[in-house]
Amino acid sequence: MTTAVKEKRGPAIIRDAVELLTTKPPPRAEAKGTKHPFYRPLPTDFRHDGFTYRQIAREKDAAIYEQTWNGCRNPSVAYEVIRIRRRDGFQIGERIVEPAEVYPNSEAWGTDGWTVLSKDAAFAKLPQICR
Repeated sequence: MTTAVKEKRGPAIIRDAVELLTTKPPPRAEAKGTKHPFYRPLPTDFRHDGFTYRQIAREKDAAIYEQTWNGCRNPSVAYEVIRIRRRDGFQIGERIVEPAEVYPNSEAWGTDGWTVLSKDAAFAKLPQICR
């Protein structure tokens, strides 16, 4: 009669703990945390007050938007150079507003946003506000 040789194994608790330490969680689409929240990016195209805005360049926290007035057959074109700001998320009643990048409002014009008439002037201004 042959006897089976039993393999000596460690306690199940240690083996299971090692297995748990070596497995990685699956990747997620959005990283959310308290130190570095995910901010919804600015749109690349949008309309506001009769104008169409199209992002033509972005470097770090600055961008250039082409502004086109749609009120005539030959629309005039200007360029807005902006410093991108971020706002934290907040809650209004039951509604949760996620953190997002924001376009400067009219009160911040001259500090966080500038309108120029040529593309060359816009691209000359962009590196100045990236610093």
